Amino acid sequence: MSDFYFEDFEPGQSFVTKEATIGEAEMLEFALKYDPQPFHVDREAAERSIYGGLISSGMLTSAVSFRLWYDMGIMKSASLGSPGMDDVRWPAPVRPGDTIHVVVDVIDKRPSRSKPDRGLVSLQYTVRNQDGVTVMSYRTMQLIACRKIR
Repeated sequence: MSDFYFEDFEPGQSFVTKEATIGEAEMLEFALKYDPQPFHVDREAAERSIYGGLISSGMLTSAVSFRLWYDMGIMKSASLGSPGMDDVRWPAPVRPGDTIHVVVDVIDKRPSRSKPDRGLVSLQYTVRNQDGVTVMSYRTMQLIACRKIR
């Protein structure tokens, strides 16, 4: 898929990424470095937790989901970053060996009021596992370059 510029995004568009499997080794490596809560790094403690076993750090799930979106090539040249994320939710855990994909919906867009070379695109991310269960959702405002300066 080729680069999209601000003009190419329209509310109602929906994109589906490829899949990625998150293995136990990747989960442990990430969690030991960045999120060492027992249910992410200790199999026995995780078994005794409310999760009944190891689960992925939500931050790893977030990183993998954004990488899947980025790898589609839609924003490789036109992305100018993001001022933030809203409504981040993890309604179900990601477990070792789960395969996830992301549905990205364009919610809204508006041109920048002060900078005519860019606009803001509101994106809703829904991360689903191999069974179609939503394991994460979040919304971002993405700064996107315009193809033509208004």
